[in-house]
Amino acid sequence: MLVLPPEIMHSQARACSLAVHQNMMTVPDSQVVLDASQLVKFDSSVLAIMLQCRREALALGKNFAVHGLTPPLAKLAALYGIEGLLTAA
Repeated sequence: MLVLPPEIMHSQARACSLAVHQNMMTVPDSQVVLDASQLVKFDSSVLAIMLQCRREALALGKNFAVHGLTPPLAKLAALYGIEGLLTAA
């Protein structure tokens, strides 16, 4: 399981994206689960990170799911029209 930090704003997005990419390579399971349950402060940058994680998982032949998709995060995903890409774990 890949755990997102409590805060992801634009200024932290690049570092978080790199960390997700590096950790993605260590996930031995056939399903990559991105844990967003600790995320409390974020902007739309988090959606780019989540989509990156999904793309990389699928490229590796793995399934992708999100754990802990909070209502505010789900609302933001719906606003951008990507809620269907973030399946719940």
